[in-house]
Amino acid sequence: MSAAARFDLKMDVAEKEVVSRAAALVGTTMAAFVRAAAKEKARELLDRESRITMSEQDFQAFTKALNGTFTPNAALENALRAARKMKRA
Repeated sequence: MSAAARFDLKMDVAEKEVVSRAAALVGTTMAAFVRAAAKEKARELLDRESRITMSEQDFQAFTKALNGTFTPNAALENALRAARKMKRA
């Protein structure tokens, strides 16, 4: 069983009335209603923010870069040479 953490929330009377009515409408407590609504909204936000949206032009450039031949730049070549010289345990 996971540990519980407390979260206190203050709201004005009008907000509380709206939440209370909505909770009653779905047959749950205010706490359960707020918890479920907050979790749903948080998941939607995290899901939306974890996606990359790009234009068709950007997508084509990205695809071309992925499918193209890779040529390391000078800094990477130097790093690879240095890594080959290192002793491995």
